[in-house]
Amino acid sequence: MAWLDDPALIAERRAALGAPHIAPLEIWREGLVGAGHTVPHFDPFDGGIDARLLLLLETPGPGPDRTRFVSRDNPSGTARNLRRYLEAAGIARMDIVQWNCVPWIVHAPGARNRALRRTEIAEGLATLPDLLAKLPGVRVCILAGRVAAGAEALIEEARPDVSVITMPHPSPANVCTSPDVSQRIESALLAARNALIK
Repeated sequence: MAWLDDPALIAERRAALGAPHIAPLEIWREGLVGAGHTVPHFDPFDGGIDARLLLLLETPGPGPDRTRFVSRDNPSGTARNLRRYLEAAGIARMDIVQWNCVPWIVHAPGARNRALRRTEIAEGLATLPDLLAKLPGVRVCILAGRVAAGAEALIEEARPDVSVITMPHPSPANVCTSPDVSQRIESALLAARNALIK
């Protein structure tokens, strides 16, 4: 049984949102919700404000409300791939905070994934400097996918102390296009790990 099918495990994850390492990020997230967006929670089992690596994907995918955490434990192919690549690279879970460049859900309930609009991307990217200000320990930022890669200049300006690494998006559809995609993801994550141990 996956964690999202177990009410006790869901309750445990929700209760952990008040932990000191995650609560400041959740307060910031509530500001986005207050602006009218549906925004998943940070994963309290990741590093939160103590993280040294910010992993940015594109936008939350469609799914049932009970799974609304930005998490490698989600029941999606992207999350499964990401978990596998991170474990293979030897990056500790508490070193990471995972988020999305467009952090709110853009899909209509029950709808399939769709391409992000330029205005949505611009609005999402505009939130990143505030997020980075709440992550003083971040030394590396991984940008996963085309949309996330568009944040590179913004992150370099907001946090010139952070190393930026781009990689392909780890969605199953993308990973299956070529063996080169997996190799590029593996290389990016190994480079991130090496940057963290310097």
